[in-house]
Amino acid sequence: MEREKIVFLRNFFLRAFVVGVLFALFYWVATLALWRSYAPWLIEGLKLDEKPLGALTLNFLANVRIVIVFFFLVPALALHWSAKKA
Repeated sequence: MEREKIVFLRNFFLRAFVVGVLFALFYWVATLALWRSYAPWLIEGLKLDEKPLGALTLNFLANVRIVIVFFFLVPALALHWSAKKA
């Protein structure tokens, strides 16, 4: 692969990682700020207790973290490593 293409892809994945981290922080802050407002609505609408709703929320945030790290950061680091060798 050409060095310019490797650098472009690396920069793309690093920028996608930064945007993903910003969205994850937004989701986390919005969840903390609006929990008391939307939790009763979700509990009623999905017929859940608060404990399973908390588990679903935590699972969602953990999955977002996994996607951001393994789909964006890992390829960016691999391309960075490849760009140094090329």
